[in-house]
Amino acid sequence: MKIETLHQHFLRSSGICTDTRNITKNCLYFALKGDTFNGNTFTQEALDKGAFKVVVDELGFHKNTGETILCANSLKLLQELATYHREYLKVPIISLTGSNGKTTTKELISSVLSKKYQTVATKDNLNNHIGVPLTLLSMDSQTEIGVVEMGANHIKEIESLCKIAQPNYGYITNFGKAHLEGFGSVEGVIQGKSELYHYLTSHEGAIFLNADDPIQKKLLSTYVKKYGFSEKDPTFFQIQFKSADPFVALAVNDTKITSNLIGKYNFTNIAAAIIIGHFFNVSLEDIKTAIEAYTPTNNRSQLVEKAGHKIILDAYNANPTSMMAALEHFEKKDSDNNVVFLGDMFELGSEATEEHQKIIRWLKARSFAECYLIGKNFYQSKIEAPNIHFFETFNDLQAHLSTVSLTPSNILIKASRGMALERILDLLK
Repeated sequence: MKIETLHQHFLRSSGICTDTRNITKNCLYFALKGDTFNGNTFTQEALDKGAFKVVVDELGFHKNTGETILCANSLKLLQELATYHREYLKVPIISLTGSNGKTTTKELISSVLSKKYQTVATKDNLNNHIGVPLTLLSMDSQTEIGVVEMGANHIKEIESLCKIAQPNYGYITNFGKAHLEGFGSVEGVIQGKSELYHYLTSHEGAIFLNADDPIQKKLLSTYVKKYGFSEKDPTFFQIQFKSADPFVALAVNDTKITSNLIGKYNFTNIAAAIIIGHFFNVSLEDIKTAIEAYTPTNNRSQLVEKAGHKIILDAYNANPTSMMAALEHFEKKDSDNNVVFLGDMFELGSEATEEHQKIIRWLKARSFAECYLIGKNFYQSKIEAPNIHFFETFNDLQAHLSTVSLTPSNILIKASRGMALERILDLLK
């Protein structure tokens, strides 16, 4: 089937579905495959639940009734359809990637741009080879700007996502120690994330940057179509950090903006949304309103109070860069009763042991009331320290906390998503 014909089917449908648990009436279902599932086997279920047509890539599931569309590879066809739809709409696309803060920055950008434009942004963190196509296919003729988050854990992944989304604008939050298992090193991270820059420069796209980041500034030193923010360099748009006590406050000229985000590390995420809003002619008043109204969710730097504890819940994800930033911010809290719960950082490859040991050594030199370190990586590097406690599993931590009662404390909870440390909230009493 020609892509033009498939696109007409898509326009007549209620949208794309890749999971029969979420089938909507008249949708176009794509049978995708993974390591542990084969979407082709759900063809009849999708039709029974009301799918308009089903895209399959195995002959045994193809029907001659016109209800199925047979192709060589359902995923590749989904990506091809997304690109065709993106070209059909001609919507300006802002893509962003980076080691830390992608989703928060994406949400802030979307909030700001939505003050003036019909904006569609990546939902949650659907930022991979499936999520990016689904984001593009969620746009319609009413969409005026698209904000597409791109995640990657190996070289060439961002390059591939750029070919699908064809962004006109881009922003990289930072380059940190994330996904070292796939990228191999920080240099590999820089190379992989910079694929967004390479795409934009080769297509004469516009790039937003943190001009106080020496890596970004160097990489874009000769590129003309760049629009940056800075606290120091007057040749770029000036945004000044004011405080983070606990929420980040900053200033643009004489206008002060106070966010609902904690930690100075969120300053650049907010600043990116400001510079992008400014570029797209959103008024400073509307920018301020949007940022001050945004509240983080999904375990990202949330402030929670429970049983007398004041908790920073940052259990959505972690890598060495983001964990140190969170700890350094937390250390500044003036209290004798600061308690830390840290879980393992994933996807660090051969660097895992050393990076977890660095965190342990840093904690040993500090004076937190208690430190609870959970996970196999932390446990295998355990040391003797009166205020540092090691637990190989969450169940081990749970058993320990059932025997003690923490006095009301300031608490930081930080870990990779797979540790699910938000469960600690249920253990506090």
